Amino acid sequence: MDDEPGFDAFVAEQADALFRYGHVLTGNPHDAADLVQEALVRLRGAWPRVRRKDSPHSYARTTMARLHISVWRRHRREHLTGEPPERVHHEVFPPDEDQGLWEELAELPRRQRAVLVLRYYEQLTDAEIAKVLGVSSGTVRGYASRGLDKLRSSLSPSPALSPSPATHGSMR
Repeated sequence: MDDEPGFDAFVAEQADALFRYGHVLTGNPHDAADLVQEALVRLRGAWPRVRRKDSPHSYARTTMARLHISVWRRHRREHLTGEPPERVHHEVFPPDEDQGLWEELAELPRRQRAVLVLRYYEQLTDAEIAKVLGVSSGTVRGYASRGLDKLRSSLSPSPALSPSPATHGSMR
């Protein structure tokens, strides 16, 4: 028996979208699943208030972003393993042509990745991102700028591989 009407339907309807969002934030499916689970536990506790007044989906996404930020604030350490992890293709993101972008995004520091995900995936403004992450708008712009610079430099072709203008002649 569901003592909170609508919660089960919300979870059934939004679980995949929340998992994709968590995967973009964390960079791996295991942490994404943990993030979604913790966010849904918190949403369940606040469900009567949230369903009456706010958007449950926004509440869950904001909770996930804040949980993700709190994890890297608490655990700023490396995870050493004896064997490197296997690279597995997950069908969460577009295949092939965009895969390089997602891999490079996963390599960014957590703060930069969180800002870029909130800005371009969730389409939040700098002020909204600052509120979600608990930082200033200037900090958001700084993280976004550094993150975009890293993505541009890692995704741009090497100058040695690019054809030089002299080899193609001038186009008039």
